[in-house]
Amino acid sequence: RVTLLELIMAKVSEKNTVTSEEMNVFMRHAAFLAGCFQEKCEAVLKLTSAADAEDEEALVTIRLLDVLCEMTSNNGQLEHLQALPGLLETAIDTLRLTHLAGKQAVNIFTATHAMTGQKEISHPAVGFKSHLIRLIGNLCYKNKENQDKV
Repeated sequence: RVTLLELIMAKVSEKNTVTSEEMNVFMRHAAFLAGCFQEKCEAVLKLTSAADAEDEEALVTIRLLDVLCEMTSNNGQLEHLQALPGLLETAIDTLRLTHLAGKQAVNIFTATHAMTGQKEISHPAVGFKSHLIRLIGNLCYKNKENQDKV
């Protein structure tokens, strides 16, 4: 699943112009991926315990977030994703939960806390909070209704 998400990420990141048929496919995939993210977003919180450092669901969720951030960076898909019910609320709630989890244990979600002395921790969840903030910002871009929710 992670590999498939990386392939989708590569396709979405391409700067080539897309046809309207490809855009329709992207929109259907975006809605599906957003739904998957909403269902699985709390799996990332398991990564705070050392025993679950390689949890597959959490790794998939991290890649889902990366793909959604990239999709919301594209104006063609942005309006469709901004209108999805619950995506913004899920992102905000997940941000709150990761912030609390980071305060209660070693904060693996931000790059500033991933440094110990001279050694950097290379954890898959590093930067998760910044990607959540990026997604929230993208969902609020030129969207008064979403801005009011935040």
